[in-house]
Amino acid sequence: MIEFKNIIKKYRSKTVINSFSLKVEAGQLVVFIGPSGCGKTTLLKMINKLIQPTSGKILVNGSDISTVNPIELRRNIGYVIQNTGLFPHMTIKENLELIPKLKGEDPAAIEKKTNELLDIVGLNPKEYLHRYPKELSGGQQQRIGVARAFSTNSDIILMDEPFSALDPVTRSSLQDELFQMQKELNKTIIFVTHDMDEAIKIADKICILKDGDILQYDTPENILKNPANDFVSDFIGKRRVWNNPELLMAEDIMIPNPVKITAKRNVLQAIEIMKENKVDSLLVTEKNNRLIGLVTLKGIQLLNRNSEIEWVMEKNVLSVSQDANLISVLATMNEHKIGYVPVINSTGQLTGLITRSSILSALSSQLIDMEVAF
Repeated sequence: MIEFKNIIKKYRSKTVINSFSLKVEAGQLVVFIGPSGCGKTTLLKMINKLIQPTSGKILVNGSDISTVNPIELRRNIGYVIQNTGLFPHMTIKENLELIPKLKGEDPAAIEKKTNELLDIVGLNPKEYLHRYPKELSGGQQQRIGVARAFSTNSDIILMDEPFSALDPVTRSSLQDELFQMQKELNKTIIFVTHDMDEAIKIADKICILKDGDILQYDTPENILKNPANDFVSDFIGKRRVWNNPELLMAEDIMIPNPVKITAKRNVLQAIEIMKENKVDSLLVTEKNNRLIGLVTLKGIQLLNRNSEIEWVMEKNVLSVSQDANLISVLATMNEHKIGYVPVINSTGQLTGLITRSSILSALSSQLIDMEVAF
């Protein structure tokens, strides 16, 4: 959808963007973040030609935007800034309908879309359509700003620190609404912020910038778990994963290669394997490592020692997928009152085992890492 190709930006002798190349896939919400002066807003404004690069190209749907008329380009890109940019002498209705009318869209369709957008951002059309921006609170004005960006029927929305001046409660509410709108309307959104909590909450991908260079471009989970360098680690904060347990996946907290047995083994062999490995249960797998059952010492110790495991194992084994997060894993274990749960991949193959001890171990290592860092 959007591609930066070797973008360089210089102001006289100072270079602020260094050979920047990046692809943003259609339908993704990508956050540009970094310290002041890192170039995030400069890059954002290049997309709608408010700033021209010194060299390099920006492609939208494969077309070089340098060949597109700036006014036409901007009419097809939503833009939200910190102070909303609403026209004070126009009503909310007039603000929302301005660009669609300039584009010659059907009046009935415009009116319908205007009402829908106000509903989406949590404002009653009957109450707010004919008000002026000065009659609204800061949070309400920002909601109108977001609605106006989506009113253009454009595939791309640019957002430059739109919520930074709002109180924490309003800001959190708008973040939730933006995330939901993006999923419903499938827009491609570039969002500039200096707040890592905000980035983690809303982004599909985060681009961390410093001095005009990309330090890391990845999903929030991968950045939190595998920061590219010390600067990224310090920038995102040592306690970030600990404070966001939903970002810890089953594969992060499981015991890999748990003790297992095949269904053709017998009870005597199962008991010996348990003794050898100091466990009281075994996961049963087929040759392709697909999980098919479970045996426990309590369940088999009184059975005939020659009985094959496939005839005595529990077949309905509760399991979790390896991409389940810590919150859902704990909920599953608590709901079913179990102290451990196998982890499987998308094809049903056993990849690990989560126990309460493995969870505590994973969380403890996070704390130890933080103490060492401090």
